[in-house]
Amino acid sequence: MATKRIALGKGLGALIPEAREAEERRLFYCGIEEIRPHRSQPRKHFDESKLLELAETIKEKGILDPLMVRRTDDGYELIAGERRWRAAQKAGLKEVPVIVREANDREVLEISLIENLQREGLNPVEEAEGFRDLVEKFEMSHEEASRRVGKDRTTITNALRLLKLPSEIKNHLMQNRITSGHARALLGLESEEKQKELCHLILQKGLSVREAEAWVKRWSKRPKRRAGPDTTRGELRHQLQSLQDSLRRHLGTKVRIQQRGKKGEIEIEYYSPEDLERIVETIIGK
Repeated sequence: MATKRIALGKGLGALIPEAREAEERRLFYCGIEEIRPHRSQPRKHFDESKLLELAETIKEKGILDPLMVRRTDDGYELIAGERRWRAAQKAGLKEVPVIVREANDREVLEISLIENLQREGLNPVEEAEGFRDLVEKFEMSHEEASRRVGKDRTTITNALRLLKLPSEIKNHLMQNRITSGHARALLGLESEEKQKELCHLILQKGLSVREAEAWVKRWSKRPKRRAGPDTTRGELRHQLQSLQDSLRRHLGTKVRIQQRGKKGEIEIEYYSPEDLERIVETIIGK
């Protein structure tokens, strides 16, 4: 197939650190059927109406930014540009402009995540899953991941906490029925049933984030009990539960208080060295 020279778009130029001239020598039009999406694409949900809008734009003006691909045994695998590739199919294109790049799995995931974050943002769950892949698959610290994607470290840590929510709540978050603020408020409730119950209340009453936080605080308070000779142990248990809930909200992680007679211990969970550093800073200050 003859190579057709095309112009390199500014958006991809920012993602490609190699020299522009070297990249342009690898620009050509590729048969759309030769390209396959990448299996670790962070974006799982594609808005059909927006794809149709993009397809109309492509029919009128063509694809202004080339797709980025890498060679495989049976064709090409997408690194960046799956929305454009899908829209091009809807527009009836037979060929699309591509840049061929040598990239390993780690680089593919990084570029795909960055491109999605910089173009049309991922939903909060997809974003969190992309961060999790960087941290777990490639053993990155939260600090290193934050440098790679240009996000604050605390943003990544808070995003990863959303993955602890029940799938029902994560689905509402993916569909934009609740916000990330609502989801973080729900993390203040330890019971999944309580989280689901409050999520239903948020949807039913249209609660704001502040209102949801107020409900979390109210539900986390120690219930009042009548004084009596047999209530001392139960009251102590509820007091410890209340202290445990307060510590969990303050530190933003799981906390367990274990009592053994008059003694006991406090167990605080952390999920990475950076998370430990954040917790220590919260306790004793910088």
